[in-house]
Amino acid sequence: MGQQEEFAAFVRANWSQLMSIAVAVSGSRHEAEDLVQTALTSTYARWPKIREGEALAYLRRSIANAHVSRWRRHRGAEIVVGEPPDAADRIAATQAVDDRLSIMPVLRGLPKRQRAVLVLRYLCDVSDDDIAAALGIAPATVRSQAARGLAAIRDRRPPRPETADPLDAVILP
Repeated sequence: MGQQEEFAAFVRANWSQLMSIAVAVSGSRHEAEDLVQTALTSTYARWPKIREGEALAYLRRSIANAHVSRWRRHRGAEIVVGEPPDAADRIAATQAVDDRLSIMPVLRGLPKRQRAVLVLRYLCDVSDDDIAAALGIAPATVRSQAARGLAAIRDRRPPRPETADPLDAVILP
């Protein structure tokens, strides 16, 4: 298998995860597509070296860096944010999915740095030191931004509707 085919197979296998990360970071499906394409372009140029290491971690960091770079270029300018991806095409819509979707508008309402910290920390499972390096901030700032972001989500998140089955409340606290 050649380099191009190997890279294409890697992208096909990880596309949905990369898009989920980019949508969560940017808050917009359109911007997320641009971020993923930017990250894939830089990754393909370095593919012979990256494929032996952590290609997915490299791409997550590239997406975060591309978002931060775009944010810095457009700081002060109004950025139109789209709606989160439609969940209607999902076959098994569960409460967990509903919870994630109810959090998206709240997440989009957070400052960009807090949103990036929360996505990298909780969605991508990136360490505080790596987040700090990717965003160009101190690890203590990462922790404070995460705490403030979580507090804002708790304060702004709409209440969960009551379930008819008491077992559901135990399973999905």
